[in-house]
Amino acid sequence: MLNLASQRPAAKGWLLGAALAGAGGVAVADDSDEHGSWNLLLRNYFLHNDLRDRPGQSYQQEWAQGFIGNLRSGFTEGKLRLGLDAHAFVGIKLDGGRGHAGTGLLPVDAQGRSQNYASAGGALKLRMGDHLLRYGEMTVETPVFDTGDKRLQPEYATGVLLDSTLSPDLLFQAGRFTRFKNQDASSSHDDFSGYGASTRGTAISLAGVRLFNSRDLSAALYASRLEDTWDQGYLNLKARRGNWTLDGNLYRTRDQGAARAGDIDTLAYSMLASYRRNGQTLSLAYQRIDGDTPFDFVGGDSIYLANSVKYADFNGPQERSWQARYDLDFTALGIPGLKLTARYVRGHGIDGSRAPASGAYAPQDPQPVTSGGRHWERDIDLRYTVQQGAVKGLQMSVAHVSHRGNDAQDTRDIDRLYLIFEYPIQGLL
Repeated sequence: MLNLASQRPAAKGWLLGAALAGAGGVAVADDSDEHGSWNLLLRNYFLHNDLRDRPGQSYQQEWAQGFIGNLRSGFTEGKLRLGLDAHAFVGIKLDGGRGHAGTGLLPVDAQGRSQNYASAGGALKLRMGDHLLRYGEMTVETPVFDTGDKRLQPEYATGVLLDSTLSPDLLFQAGRFTRFKNQDASSSHDDFSGYGASTRGTAISLAGVRLFNSRDLSAALYASRLEDTWDQGYLNLKARRGNWTLDGNLYRTRDQGAARAGDIDTLAYSMLASYRRNGQTLSLAYQRIDGDTPFDFVGGDSIYLANSVKYADFNGPQERSWQARYDLDFTALGIPGLKLTARYVRGHGIDGSRAPASGAYAPQDPQPVTSGGRHWERDIDLRYTVQQGAVKGLQMSVAHVSHRGNDAQDTRDIDRLYLIFEYPIQGLL
């Protein structure tokens, strides 16, 4: 199976919970599902936003404890076998008073105070040979629709998803989703919103294939439709040779049906080159958006472009951006489990002045400048995973993000601090 998670921007998948927190995700029928399993992820999350660009609220700060539990059953006997996946979540506020809420960790009441919350859901699954069909609420991981896991609770979508292993080198996926649960909500009847588009009152469908993960050249090809909004195609090509990796991603998006977000005709692509040696990796990336509207998406991680990083996506209309990144695995220095990532991304040439006036991406008043947009982001991320002992698997992460831009782009100036502790507990049924 081609592991598409390895093709995503690493900053989008840096939490251990991305692998443990979903009853869905990229799941292929294999023998590991035979007897069932359970896991509980304890996630302690502190997030501080220092807001630098507007009068009023000067900072946001929330601290919360999350409990993410999953139960994955085995299958009944027979040629067509039945099983069940279930998940439950509890989020407890530790800090988040009126005037400082709104980081996305917790829901906020009418008085502006963060609240505790909880949710649960599940999906039925049918397995026949190397084909797995699930129906219900699940996490999803594809390049054209990907529920995010970047805060306390993972996002979920309700629908149907088919995973078929057609050969050792070929995986087919297809699905359709009609209901959605946001990261800071309990209801499964919410909507996912992008930069202008929304899942409100509509559904998203997808199909795609992944090829040759175990070889030096791999590929993925997907298509999706956000009904009455857009049709979107995706292509990934990835080549590996020795210490070098070259990874290219391309999206083409055009309006569809009633075009609820307006006219869209956007080509977005990125190219990333990496060189790894002795635990160190140096990466350079270039990304470009061709179109009068942003490259838009719904679902927190539904963008696999190289310069979609921890805070900004660098996906404005006509935007060009480049990235320099350095990764260090301290195992090479005798400290297994400790990893460092440092990244700098700069974007320029943003021009929203030609967005259709009747569409969802038209400049909003007051916006004195709509062309010549530029911005930059700097990220530092340090993570340590305990390798042995009573708390083996405990992951501690501290990260800092700085973002600055001019008035012709709409991403806020911010300094953000993350402090996250995650401890997984798991076993077989």
